[in-house]
Amino acid sequence: MSDSVRINPSILAADFVNMQAELARIAAADFVHVDVMDNHFVPNLTFGPQMVERIQATSPVPLDVHLMITDADRWAPGYAELGAASVTFHLEAATDPIGLARRLRQIGARAGVAVKPATGVDSLLDVLDEFDQILVMTVEPGFGGQSFMADQLSKVSRLREEVRRRGSQVWLQVDGGVSASTIAQAAEAGADTFVAGSAVFGADDPDDAIAALRQLAVGAHRH
Repeated sequence: MSDSVRINPSILAADFVNMQAELARIAAADFVHVDVMDNHFVPNLTFGPQMVERIQATSPVPLDVHLMITDADRWAPGYAELGAASVTFHLEAATDPIGLARRLRQIGARAGVAVKPATGVDSLLDVLDEFDQILVMTVEPGFGGQSFMADQLSKVSRLREEVRRRGSQVWLQVDGGVSASTIAQAAEAGADTFVAGSAVFGADDPDDAIAALRQLAVGAHRH
C-alpha cells in the first residue's frame, strides 16, 4: 500500500456557530467530512443541502459528504450537484447502489458506499471498482464521540485483501472513534482514509493534530 493517507476531519465535532473559522483551522486536511443525517436512517438530525452548500462555499478543502439518510437513490445526486468532491451513501439505504454510484460519478463526484457495523462487505467484493471509496463504520452511525469498534477492522482487512488482488484504486475509509490511540490499528488493517472528529477539532491546534494522525497512519502502513 502506498503512503497516501487521507485525514478527513468531521465537522460534527466543530463549533457550528463559527463554521467558517472552524474550517479555516483544518487547512492541512485532505477533505472535510460532512455528516448529513435525516432523523430517519439514524436517530439524529444535522445538515441539509443548504448548509452543505454554504460549507462548500467557505471550506478551504474539498467536501467528503457522508449521507446517513433514507432514499439515497433520490437524494444523493443533489449533493454531487452542489459540488461535493465525494458523496458516500449507505448500502442499507440504496435500492440500486451501483446505478447510484455511476450517477454520482457522471455528475463529477467520487462515489462512496458505507456499511453500518451489522452489515457485511461480501456483496461489495465483486463490485469494488464501481466505487471510489468504501466506508466501514467503526461506530453505530448517528452520533459523534463514540468508542472505536475494533471488531469492524476484519471487514477492512477483507476489503484490502481484495483491493490488492484486483489492483483496485478504491479508497478504504473508517469513521468512528478514530484518534491517536486507534488510527494505527485501522491503518494496519488496510484503511487509508480516516475520519476524525474530536481528535482534530478538540485539539489546541487542529492542523498539528492532523499531521500527527497522518504520521501514525503512514508509520503503520510502512510497518
